Amino acid sequence: MTTTTTVILPKEADRRRARRRTANGRPNVLGGLAGWIWLAIIIVPVYYIVVTSLKKQSDYVGRNPLALPANPTLDNYAAVLQADFAQYFLNSVLVTVGAVVPILILSFMAAYAIVRGRGRFLRLVNTTFLMGLAIPLQATIIPVYLIIIRLSLYDSLLAIVLPSIAFAIPLSVMLLANFIRDVPNELFESMRLDGCSEWATMWRLAMPLTRPAIVTVAIYNALGVWNGFLLPLVLTQSPDLRVLPLALWTFQGEFSVNIPAVLACVVLTTLPLVVVYVFGRRQLVSGLTAGFSK
Repeated sequence: MTTTTTVILPKEADRRRARRRTANGRPNVLGGLAGWIWLAIIIVPVYYIVVTSLKKQSDYVGRNPLALPANPTLDNYAAVLQADFAQYFLNSVLVTVGAVVPILILSFMAAYAIVRGRGRFLRLVNTTFLMGLAIPLQATIIPVYLIIIRLSLYDSLLAIVLPSIAFAIPLSVMLLANFIRDVPNELFESMRLDGCSEWATMWRLAMPLTRPAIVTVAIYNALGVWNGFLLPLVLTQSPDLRVLPLALWTFQGEFSVNIPAVLACVVLTTLPLVVVYVFGRRQLVSGLTAGFSK
């Protein structure tokens, strides 16, 4: 009995895939149009902020706000940098790093214990974290203020870091626990047969496999802490301890008429977030879309 094998050339395979796409699906015109509209909605404010920050105050007042600057200038950025912007930037970095690192470590260990552990205590801890999701920061700002006063931490960067960690842990634990549950149990069993302890299994197996989730949680919490305004406003008062959102509010009061200077401060405040997204976008997208194909 003779069998014949049909060899499909690469070009012929591409043509077959193209015909299959044409036969099975139609272009989503409405979806594409909605995407372009949404892109325009996002781009126009960004364009306005960047273009206005390069204008002089006279050009901004006397011309169309969306028009390109006749004489682009960096004087607004120079004015912002000379107004202690470096100190505000350093404070924001210290607060963000000081909050995000403990959030990741504590949340990951708590999520691993909830998923892999057994017992009534861990179930109670998990329930407590879930209840923490229902408590907004605005509803507890007065108790937080009193606690910080009792701890003699008022008007310090630590007064911003500690509440930021507390309010970020519940959601972080829930997200990381969902990813740890997706790790096959056979891998944990093989690590146990190899003689690894739970501590070694957590750092050598669970952490590498949940890296996209860890990056996602890190970026999400970094954005929240970096843009935080209420805690710095209530728990600090010294000008030397202002973070960028609070400094931006101060610039808005100082440059109450000079809108280009305020928007130049907005651009400088946003640049670190853009850099973080550029370097972590792949892991972020992977963490956000994980599980959709299951």
